[in-house]
Amino acid sequence: TMALNPGAKSAAALFARLRGASPFFLISGPSALESLEHALFMSDALASLSVRTGIPVVYKTSFDKANGTLAVSPRGLGLDASLRAFEEIKRASGLPVITDVHECWQVGPVAEVVDVLQILAFLCRQTDLLVAAAQSGLPVNVKKGQFASAGVMGHAAAKLRQVGGEHVMLTERGTTFVYDDLVVDCRNLELMREAAPDALIVMDATHAVQSPPSSAGTGTTGGGRRFVPTIARMAAAVGVDGFFLETHDRPEQALSDAAVQLPFEQLEPLVLELAAIGRASNGGRR
Repeated sequence: TMALNPGAKSAAALFARLRGASPFFLISGPSALESLEHALFMSDALASLSVRTGIPVVYKTSFDKANGTLAVSPRGLGLDASLRAFEEIKRASGLPVITDVHECWQVGPVAEVVDVLQILAFLCRQTDLLVAAAQSGLPVNVKKGQFASAGVMGHAAAKLRQVGGEHVMLTERGTTFVYDDLVVDCRNLELMREAAPDALIVMDATHAVQSPPSSAGTGTTGGGRRFVPTIARMAAAVGVDGFFLETHDRPEQALSDAAVQLPFEQLEPLVLELAAIGRASNGGRR
């Protein structure tokens, strides 16, 4: 099995296995931690996918949707219940878990349970949060701000390394295009690798097809799910270390990112296609 469950003390071992994944590793799961029952269902399905495909999977879900558009947007189960859920997900599925932290005080308790910390794109320049995450000793995945260049992400990686953060991942998720859209510039995948040569470069093909809410809209983030394979195929040809693909068994009912999460039944065929593209390409993996 390719399922991984190293614990916090084995951060280096997990990072080495992700770096050695061929042709890539996969960060996947539902956008929000909706319930323990749903998370156990999804993590079991993803663990089975990992076994069938040979692709290492890190289970992703968010315990707090703190950057929702509206004040009434769903937030999550709360920290304590979420940490208990993360422990059960890891025990039952054998998968490592990644989740995002929003404030420095969250890093300590969250890092006791999960295997990888994630910094949201909106927070990628927040020095104190980056430092706190790096000092946890866990691998840290920093999402590229929709406003940020590859060079800015190089500086984010440097902030992590300056306080001992040796295991850095940088994730492309699109760049703001006027007010209500994102575009993906495939050059950023190469430029981020140049800016942070020791980092693992990841393509988030689900958030990259979001349509940020407009003032005249519904107050929820929309998007074009049909373009997820388009963006992912491009990145596979360019060459990346990992893919970030949020998935849900019933995405239309998801508590967040309902417009862009990939239906789970579509995930495995896409992953196998991306693996074939990645193996055929002479793209930029190290």
